[in-house]
Amino acid sequence: MKQTTERIPVHNMKMSRADKRFTVILFIIMFLVCAVIVYPLYYVLVASLTDPVVVNSGKMLFYPEKIYLKGYATTLAYQPLWTSYKNTIVYTFVGTVIALICTIPAGYALSRRDLPGRRGLIFVFTFTMFFSGGIIPLYLTIKSLGIYNSIWAMVLPVAVSAYNLIVCRSFFESSVPDELLEAAKVDGCSDFHFFFRIAIPISTTIIAVMALFYATAMWNQFFNALMFLQDDSKMPLQVILRNLVLMNQADQMGSSGDAMVTKQKLAEQLKYCIVVVAAAPLMAVYPFIQKYFAKGVTIGAVKG
Repeated sequence: MKQTTERIPVHNMKMSRADKRFTVILFIIMFLVCAVIVYPLYYVLVASLTDPVVVNSGKMLFYPEKIYLKGYATTLAYQPLWTSYKNTIVYTFVGTVIALICTIPAGYALSRRDLPGRRGLIFVFTFTMFFSGGIIPLYLTIKSLGIYNSIWAMVLPVAVSAYNLIVCRSFFESSVPDELLEAAKVDGCSDFHFFFRIAIPISTTIIAVMALFYATAMWNQFFNALMFLQDDSKMPLQVILRNLVLMNQADQMGSSGDAMVTKQKLAEQLKYCIVVVAAAPLMAVYPFIQKYFAKGVTIGAVKG
């Protein structure tokens, strides 16, 4: 006689009181965590639209109580801002492409156990995470290579991140088994064909994660630009925004009365406007690749 077992749908199962209490407590904790994370971002956005007098009062802001848009007007009317936006987009795009070209093949190569000197190479890359040559040797190297005050000074020194390389290596170790390579070689596939036709197509997750990591780092570059760039027309967004804040703070000197109050209010609001202007592009792109980001980091961390 055949025994049949019916599977009870999960949504039809009744929750016990303990389960309900746990779910409520978990929901409350997650809500508080989300509020702690989201509110500062929301506060910056609201503060960038609110009169600095209200912002400096210290009260919690849930909506712009008194609209004040002079900060955005000053920021968007600042001509070097648009040049720096273009520079940052170019640096980010070119830098991310070069970084992916360098990191993905290197991560795959280090994941292959038959690579000669694999352990030594991994040690060398890991060593750079804790020790570096220093700022002055790096500056002298950039000067001697003849790339000072050019796009390559912004792109090449940060083309490979040791941390990202280790994440890539871990991903390939867990996602591209040796047996798959051996089966491909039996069918006459070379190492290069295997990498480009098999390994790369099944690694879109880690490629998206690396693109996000590198693009974020390139977009936020500040110190390298101050060291390696000389012309104002080549400066990235972060440097120009910092100059805008300093310029408006300096304008307060020598002012008096109402003019000084107005300039001080503008300088205060500019800080919030600049955060919004600098972060808006990344915030707009992130939701589209967030699923790859979460999955890729989890897989890469398994054997890191």
